[in-house]
Amino acid sequence: MDTFYTQLKRALETTERDVWIETVLEGERRGEKRLLTSAPDEEKDSPRVFRERVGRSPKLIICGGGHVSIPVIKMGKMLGFVVTVLEDRPKFADNARAAGADTVICEPFSIELSKIRGDSDTWFVIVTRGHRYDTECLEEILKKQYAYVGMMGSRRRVAIVKDQLEERGIDRAELERVYTPIGLKIGAQTPEEIAVSIMAEVIQVKNSRQRTGGYSKELLNALFVPDEGDGAGDTQKKVLATIISRKGSAPRDVGTKMLIREDGTTVDTIGGGCVESEIIQKALLMMRTGKERYQICRVDMTLEAAEDEGMVCGGVVEVMLEYISRH
Repeated sequence: MDTFYTQLKRALETTERDVWIETVLEGERRGEKRLLTSAPDEEKDSPRVFRERVGRSPKLIICGGGHVSIPVIKMGKMLGFVVTVLEDRPKFADNARAAGADTVICEPFSIELSKIRGDSDTWFVIVTRGHRYDTECLEEILKKQYAYVGMMGSRRRVAIVKDQLEERGIDRAELERVYTPIGLKIGAQTPEEIAVSIMAEVIQVKNSRQRTGGYSKELLNALFVPDEGDGAGDTQKKVLATIISRKGSAPRDVGTKMLIREDGTTVDTIGGGCVESEIIQKALLMMRTGKERYQICRVDMTLEAAEDEGMVCGGVVEVMLEYISRH
C-alpha cells in the first residue's frame, strides 16, 4: 500500500499543476493529511488546518547560450535552480556546459523545447540571438504549463514577436503575461548586470507566490527510500518537523521542514541554533518513548530568551512533529 509520501512524490513528478497538502492540527482527526491538485477552499467552522502549496525543485530553462546566458546560468545555480540550456550552436552549447548548466541540449529550438515538460515550477528565460528564434521559442513555451516566461529584447523586437504570434492564433492576454522586456529596471548594461536584473525579477515573482518551504528532493527520498547500506532497508524511526506558524523574527519561514532520524542525523534544517536543537530533542523523545505520533511544539525566541541564548531572533514559532512509520 502506498504511503502518503509515495503518493506525494508521484504527484509532483506527474502533475503539471500545483500540488497542495492539508494537515488537520486539532480535534479527533489531528495529524490526518490530504493531497490536493487544486487550491483548497477555506472551510468555516472546521478544525484548524495547515495548508501548504508544495513546490517542486525549481527548474530554470534558458533559451539561448550567448553572453547574457552565462551569468544567468551561474546565478541560477547559486539560487538553487536546476538549470537547462537550449542552444543550437555547438560552441555556445559548450560554453553553457562550462558555466555549470545541469543539462545542455544542442538541437534546433523547436526540437529542444519538445523535450521539456513544463509545470508550475518551471521558469523560462528567452535570451536568443534574434526575434525569429524568440518567436519560435515563445510559441512552444506558451503551449506548456509554466511559472514564469521572460523574453529579452527591445520594445520593437518584443512587439514584432507578439504580433506574429497573435496572427498565428495565440491569445493576446496570454502574450501579455510574458515579462518583456525581461528583468527589473535597474539600468543594467553589462551581461552580468542584465543577469542580475533577470534573476531579481524571477526571485520577485517566485516569492510573491503562495507557497511554503516544501519538500526538497533529498527530504522526499529520505522519507521513504532505504538508506544506502541498510540491506533490508532503512529501519530507523523518523520524525518530520514543519514550521506551521511564526510571529516576529524567526530564522526560517512557515512550511520549512527538517527530518530527524532516531540516530540523531537530520535532513534539511529549520534554522539551526537553539530552536533546532530543542526540536531535535523533542523528536528523539517521541521516537524513544513511542507514546506520541503527532504533536505541536511552541518555541519562544522572545527578546529575553534570545539574549540569554545569544540568538539574534526574537519571535515565536510553532513546529508540527509527525512520526513517520517505517516503510
